[in-house]
Amino acid sequence: MSKLSKRQKALLEGLDLQKAYTPTESLALVKKNANAKFDETVEAHMRLGINVKHADQQVRSTVALPAGTGKTVRVAVIAKGDKVKEAEAAGADVVGSEELIPRIQEGWMDFDLLIATPDIMGALGRVGKVLGPRGLMPSPKAGTVTFDVGKAVAEFKAGKVEFRADKQGIVHVPIGRASFTPEQLAENFGALVDAINKAKPAAAKGTYVKSVYVTSTMGPGIKVDTAKLGELAAAQA
Repeated sequence: MSKLSKRQKALLEGLDLQKAYTPTESLALVKKNANAKFDETVEAHMRLGINVKHADQQVRSTVALPAGTGKTVRVAVIAKGDKVKEAEAAGADVVGSEELIPRIQEGWMDFDLLIATPDIMGALGRVGKVLGPRGLMPSPKAGTVTFDVGKAVAEFKAGKVEFRADKQGIVHVPIGRASFTPEQLAENFGALVDAINKAKPAAAKGTYVKSVYVTSTMGPGIKVDTAKLGELAAAQA
């Protein structure tokens, strides 16, 4: 078992890791404990009552975070015709057509998000093995396969993020930065909880949201009382 550093010991003092805090309390503790020399990312981790082995219990969607992510997202668009100009006008960082596909095959990945129009997906399929493992392959469910590229670019630049349950049925989503105000973090957290609830598969039975933790990049995980998640609705009102 690894030893705790002085910093880690200091963070754990007075903190009950077994206690489930209200969302407001948990976010306050995350901000308090985010004392690294950089602006730490605040994340929410939600374990869902789903069986990811079944296709009808997959959870994958997007959420527009009201306060943004606090991160600059590099958006690339692969499209045809007038959609190329539309993407450029919307502020995409990289825009092109089929000529970008060979560059991706050669290892070029100078972007955080890739948006494509449906008519280019056939050609883009040949780099699926490159993009897929990195979570960069465009998908209709993620809102990254669309003819409305201008709107998609604007939304993702403004703070729209994709979420999906991993093999353990856990969703991991950044909800801002430690420098955000408590109100901004609460707004983003509330938007995520709402989106997760709306994405509940019809085939999911029993308790849907089993456990929730919030944490910062270098801070401890804070357990959230799932029965109190409803209080976040006030932050979105």
